[in-house]
Amino acid sequence: MPGFGAPQRGGLAVNKRAIVAESRRPAKTGGATSISAGLPHPLIGAEFVTGAAEAAQLPPPGVAEIAFAGRSNAGKSSAINALANRTRLAFASRTPGRTQQINLFALRSGTLVADLPGYGYAAVAKSIKRSWQDFLWQYVMTRSSLVALVLVVDARHGLKDLDLDLLAEFVRSARPVLILATKADKLGTTAQRNAVAGVAAQIRAAFPMGAPNVTVQLFSAATRQGVQEAETMISTWIPPDAWQNGIDAADQKKGPAVKGSDAGP
Repeated sequence: MPGFGAPQRGGLAVNKRAIVAESRRPAKTGGATSISAGLPHPLIGAEFVTGAAEAAQLPPPGVAEIAFAGRSNAGKSSAINALANRTRLAFASRTPGRTQQINLFALRSGTLVADLPGYGYAAVAKSIKRSWQDFLWQYVMTRSSLVALVLVVDARHGLKDLDLDLLAEFVRSARPVLILATKADKLGTTAQRNAVAGVAAQIRAAFPMGAPNVTVQLFSAATRQGVQEAETMISTWIPPDAWQNGIDAADQKKGPAVKGSDAGP
């Protein structure tokens, strides 16, 4: 497909020899989650800002935005919560496909995370589904402040047609993509390797020139497998000065916490 040769934005280094990130499978533990000092934790401290059900409700493009997308039931909300080390920052609807708005969260760095509505759930009325999926596609394809995309897929099922449709224009723009192959804890070691290799092969087949901008890795919210690797990648999309300014502002912040954290959108 034409257009993949454009230079990558944001100065992200690309390893053209592999699109599969190493992700070791940790042992399951029943204890509390520990956060390692000195490692990047870009989503820690994220706060809900606003929700938008249509383009007019989105804030004007400004600071960098990172979008999380995925099919309903792929584990997107769980992935966001695992990266934020929270249980209720992003909400998973009891009825898949019912979340119809883009929820924006502010990171300590000032960067925004856009939690996009899940797509592809067949039980939703076609007219409703078409409306909010058109909004989602419009955001991904035209949002000028969107610098990177995290696509969440179920490791057991790989990329579906709607995933590839969503990726098509974004990969063509040469912006980076991180594919989280979630629910890895439900697979054995060999099946995990095959799952990641399968997704990587799909990317190479669909986007032969854009594959170097795409990273595929295993992920499990239940065991926190792949959390550190995902944090490291996402941190490269945030300018260093934004990181420092955000941390300095957090250190100087006084008074009660801003509402909207565990209260959610």
